Amino acid sequence: MSKILFVMTGVDHWTLADGTKHPTGFWAEEAVAPYEAFKAAGHEIVVATPGGVVPAVDRGSLAPEVNGGQEGADRIAAVLASMAEIENPIRLEDVRLDDYDAVFYPGGHGPMEDLAVNATSGGLLIDTLASGKPLGVVCHGPAALLAAEKSDGSNAFAGYRVAAFTNAEETQAGLAERAKWLLQTRLEEAGVDVRAGEPWAPNVVVDRNLITGQNPASSAPLAAELLRKLS
Repeated sequence: MSKILFVMTGVDHWTLADGTKHPTGFWAEEAVAPYEAFKAAGHEIVVATPGGVVPAVDRGSLAPEVNGGQEGADRIAAVLASMAEIENPIRLEDVRLDDYDAVFYPGGHGPMEDLAVNATSGGLLIDTLASGKPLGVVCHGPAALLAAEKSDGSNAFAGYRVAAFTNAEETQAGLAERAKWLLQTRLEEAGVDVRAGEPWAPNVVVDRNLITGQNPASSAPLAAELLRKLS
């Protein structure tokens, strides 16, 4: 049995360019699909958030239209309600990487607000990358990579191939014009090699011990790749 750390956003909003606080948090499928896969494989999960706050789910991610209908939405909600680890997070500031075999970052717009500028998370990402332990990051989760700055000011993930929520997807979701910045653009400005797939289709990119997924549909295949690396 391995111990997997879920690093999750601690906010329930994303501040848009005009100062509006857009309600968000983590995206349900991006936590639920990997959680189910890791648990089914017999692994232990620990959730960490900045300050140890209970992470908020993006209510939009529980809607039938993004879960293949009402039955799918009900199933996602039921699994989410059963995830005791989410209700009892530890403080990100207290995490010791040595205690874990892998690290996983789900998305949702929340990480755009807090993890993108969280130095503790950035340091953990740098250490995980250097350790060779599997590191999975999905959808808007790669916003956290922006905080992984080395002492010389460069980004630790510069030159790495990644999948992340694309500008095209943000545009189609209707928030691109209202955003302060776009994830794909900022990652590319930091020297990260974003490999964009078709909007909304599964796209998982593996580069050394880093496993990234583009969107919610990439969550389950990303989890499968991470499990392969653990086996």
